Amino acid sequence: MARGVLNLGIMPATVTVIGTIAAVLSVASFLPQAWRIIKTRNTKDLATTMWILSTSAFALWSVYGILMGEFPIIVPNVICLVLAGFILVMKVLPPRKRDAVADAVTDVIAPNH
Repeated sequence: MARGVLNLGIMPATVTVIGTIAAVLSVASFLPQAWRIIKTRNTKDLATTMWILSTSAFALWSVYGILMGEFPIIVPNVICLVLAGFILVMKVLPPRKRDAVADAVTDVIAPNH
């Protein structure tokens, strides 16, 4: 039976599916924002404090997962940490450097743009 505080009689496979879907959605939620920043180079409307808090939270969740030895916690949180960190860096970079980063990422992701 699945580990956890509550024993609701849910099959372990169901718990794994729920966790996997949550992880995929968490990671996927950052992709549209990151891609929009790369395409538009605009971060004016993003709240810096929110991205600092999100990046910090993902860093702490990653450390927690590492300390607990729980790969289902580690993997999505490390990926979200990278994506949120990228967005935060793009937010705080001066426009010229932000453009250079966006150009470099675009050249790697979509070389024939």
